[in-house]
Amino acid sequence: MASCHACNLRVLVAIVCGLLTAIVLGLGIWRTVIRIQRGTLAPPSSTPTEFCRNGGTWENGRCICTEEWKGLRCTIANFCENSTYMSLTFARIPVGRYGPSLQTCGKDTPNAGNPMAIRLCSLSVYGEIELQNVTLGNCNENLETLEKQVESVTAKFDNISTEAQVLTSDANRLTAENITSATRVVGQIFNTSRKASPEAKKVAVTTVSQLLDASEDVFQEAAVGNDDGFTTLIEQMETYSLSLGNASVVEPNIAIQSANFSSEGTVGPTSVRFSVQQGTSDSLVSGSTFIHTNVDSLNPDGQTELQILLNTTKSNTKACGFVVYQNNKLFQSKTFTSKSNFSQKIISSKTDENEQIQSASVEMVFRPKYNQQEFQLRSYACVYWNFSTKDWDTYGCHKDKGPDGFLHCRCNHTTNFAVLMTFTKDYQYPESLDDLSNLGCALSITGLVLTIIFQIVTRKLRKTSVTWVLVSLCTSMLIFNLLFVFGIENSNKNLKTSDGDINNIDFDNNEMLTKDIMDIPNPTCTAIAVLLHYFLLVTFTWNGLSAAQLYFLLIRTMKPLPRHFILFISLIGWGVPAIIVGITMGVVYSQNASDLQWELYYRQEEICWLAIPESNDFMTSPLLWSFIVPVTIILIINVVVFIIITVKVLWKSNQNLTSTKKVSSLKKIVSTLSIAVVFGITWILAYFMLINNEIRKIFGYIFCLFNTTQGLQIFILYTIRTKIFQSKASEVLKSLSSSTGRMKSLPSVTQLGLHVRMYNMLRSLPALHEHFRLLDPSESTEEMTLPKSDQANASI
Repeated sequence: MASCHACNLRVLVAIVCGLLTAIVLGLGIWRTVIRIQRGTLAPPSSTPTEFCRNGGTWENGRCICTEEWKGLRCTIANFCENSTYMSLTFARIPVGRYGPSLQTCGKDTPNAGNPMAIRLCSLSVYGEIELQNVTLGNCNENLETLEKQVESVTAKFDNISTEAQVLTSDANRLTAENITSATRVVGQIFNTSRKASPEAKKVAVTTVSQLLDASEDVFQEAAVGNDDGFTTLIEQMETYSLSLGNASVVEPNIAIQSANFSSEGTVGPTSVRFSVQQGTSDSLVSGSTFIHTNVDSLNPDGQTELQILLNTTKSNTKACGFVVYQNNKLFQSKTFTSKSNFSQKIISSKTDENEQIQSASVEMVFRPKYNQQEFQLRSYACVYWNFSTKDWDTYGCHKDKGPDGFLHCRCNHTTNFAVLMTFTKDYQYPESLDDLSNLGCALSITGLVLTIIFQIVTRKLRKTSVTWVLVSLCTSMLIFNLLFVFGIENSNKNLKTSDGDINNIDFDNNEMLTKDIMDIPNPTCTAIAVLLHYFLLVTFTWNGLSAAQLYFLLIRTMKPLPRHFILFISLIGWGVPAIIVGITMGVVYSQNASDLQWELYYRQEEICWLAIPESNDFMTSPLLWSFIVPVTIILIINVVVFIIITVKVLWKSNQNLTSTKKVSSLKKIVSTLSIAVVFGITWILAYFMLINNEIRKIFGYIFCLFNTTQGLQIFILYTIRTKIFQSKASEVLKSLSSSTGRMKSLPSVTQLGLHVRMYNMLRSLPALHEHFRLLDPSESTEEMTLPKSDQANASI
């Protein structure tokens, strides 16, 4: 009864320990997910991000604020507080924006879900922030019905323009169909033949600005089959830019300004310079655009973001106009692919004599806006929008050296211009492996080679077959260590020669670009990542098979093992990881086949290892499903088996043991560590390295010490401690002693003393087997030290 109670208690302890281990591993994975989603796994930045407040970011030596804040440190409010008007309520509205009401149209109306009204937050003539009157919408109208109305000869453009403004005020709700309808509506409003009022056109500019807040994906979907709608809108806004006299219309995503010469009595060639000054945020603000006439050159300063000089050679030019787009969403290119979120401003210039193409030329300078800590400018192209091909083109445009920090372009015609930039990511390649890692891996490689040789060479002497699981584990671990030491560092880091200096760009070549982010291909690094992925999974798989086989031999007492057992576990150990790696590569390639650098979705560029996922796609990353999940499952199973074996076999109390056969606690501890090594238990330390404080460094050193020397530990515990190895070592020492003539002077007990000292230092697992051979499925002929009641069950 007492033995049953003790047995139940041990089982309970094993279950509790297993659950605690599972909880620790689960918390480790959860901690990893949370930290990646919060971006805390990214390398620390040296920029003073704490200097910028209220969501501002430090870029290129200054704070870039959100629209709701301004100032040197983004501490000055730039918004209207929450407000109410009659039964309508409005949330915080940034200055220069129209804010939608929180109340929306009912479900039974054509305009269901859209705001019922909008309200403008603006600056007074004295610079004070104030709210304007509320503009009410019509819940019985939507963009599709407005599209039908605008075609009518008797269309009321003022009402249509206002309704379109209200319906596009919430950019997050805009669909591709909404974008299509809205562009057609405002395109007709700008059409000079429709004779819409200036106020309707000004409101339409606001609508276009609101449309440009919609996501890039929505615009790409809307562009399919709607190129004519975008083209018409762009052309009509060019024409509209000539009709403002000397006035301007500035919205957060678009600015339009005209220069009229009819009142100046200009009779000769004219030069006009249009400038856009950078603000504290990425949005355009009133007062940030300037026009200077009768100038002969560009003159950018430290606050200039974009500047264009229009030169006309005809004496009858009466007006010119400029349009600045905050982004390129209306210009959906088929040849240039953009993946970055850098601001890509488009500038349009037009004269009233534009039919004479050679009558005007332009010079432009753009200040490139990008994260200089993460990217390096590789090249750029001066392009214009070709309305015939509906794509960017380089004809008639050239690039040239300009002022420091600016990209300079020259074109011999007027239209919509842009600078397409291509970057190389400034990867922070890690330093070489430190001395501790190199030393540990070197010792492991040596130990693993000697262990494999010993197992093969001494097969007959041990009167047993090669311990296949141990040899397979050592082989996979050996290959992984070799790949890790000699291949994990990306050779591309030695190619970093450019510092991103604009003056190093080839200005003689103005070729069309195809993408904004360029990566240096390295198929060798990809192959190394695949092999590292495979052999590390193989190592963990053989760790799991070691646990499984030992469980069947010691706990389930399956002796002999089932037929074809070695063949079966070999297929699992070497085949299952290959299937996981193959499926991972296939899925990654199928999802990103259109990208020439698809392999970077699988591996990192910093090192030749699996890619660290972005914060928003961690759950779909190959790192999680093809490595973390299978390894965690194996570790949990191994820990449970380890606890069961430790409790039921290694530390089991047996009354049948005589006092001379009792094993010391120290030897039991060494026996426990011996199994822990081949089970890979020490890899659990990796989860403790996720702790975000000084303790993380301690666990990092412990993890490095235990796991880089795992091969050495196997060599010591499963090779050096065996009787065969010690006997051969004694023979070698005896031979060396004899050759020096000193052997005669040594007492006969010297060899025995050396033998005893080696046993005291290195022998382990005495409770199972005096010379334990890991998971050998064959019949053992060596002496056992287990009690008689357990010998038959534990014999391997």
